[in-house]
Amino acid sequence: MWPLFSSNDVYAPFLAPLIVILNIIKVTLIGLGIVKDEVVVNSMTRHGDHRELLKGPLYYACAVALTTIIFWRTSPISIAVICNLCAGDGVADIVGRLFGHAKLPHNAEKSYAGTIAMFLVGFVASVLFMCYFHRFGFVAKSWTMVIAFGAISLVAATVESLPISTRLDDNLTVPLATMLVGGLVFYFIGARNLCCMSSDRSNISAIVEMVFAGSSK
Repeated sequence: MWPLFSSNDVYAPFLAPLIVILNIIKVTLIGLGIVKDEVVVNSMTRHGDHRELLKGPLYYACAVALTTIIFWRTSPISIAVICNLCAGDGVADIVGRLFGHAKLPHNAEKSYAGTIAMFLVGFVASVLFMCYFHRFGFVAKSWTMVIAFGAISLVAATVESLPISTRLDDNLTVPLATMLVGGLVFYFIGARNLCCMSSDRSNISAIVEMVFAGSSK
């Protein structure tokens, strides 16, 4: 959906995750017990406890929304975060359940199969999205970028396999680690437009001017 937004729309990074933001509000209300929805609880939690929604599902939605707003489609960091969280981690869970008989020595709740699947799927998805977004002129395409995405996916898969990800939730640790490492890696290789504010300062300036113009009336 990101390529469908006009390049001249200064509100695009805020409008794109609108559905996700509405879901964040819905999940929060259900998780707090303010709103009752057994269908959502049973489909998005492992033990049928509505309070579980305030952890993994909420972290996941917040990560997607914040990535969209902060980095947007012109940043390779957004590709790395979305692909490793949504594609990589999503497939890792499925593969781990089906073929995860051999557990990792440092975390008995994670498997070799799941970790390898996360790395491979996250990496391949990142490269595919790089090529796709490059067609629209959003991001650069090069072998250096491919190597960078590979390194980031490797870190994301490693972090997901650690005991801290089991205790906190990998929907929190994976995007945070990907943002941090992605920022460092892409900055090191000289990638441009690491966040939406650096990618189009004229758009940000336009937003600021409109805010001040509205407040002065």
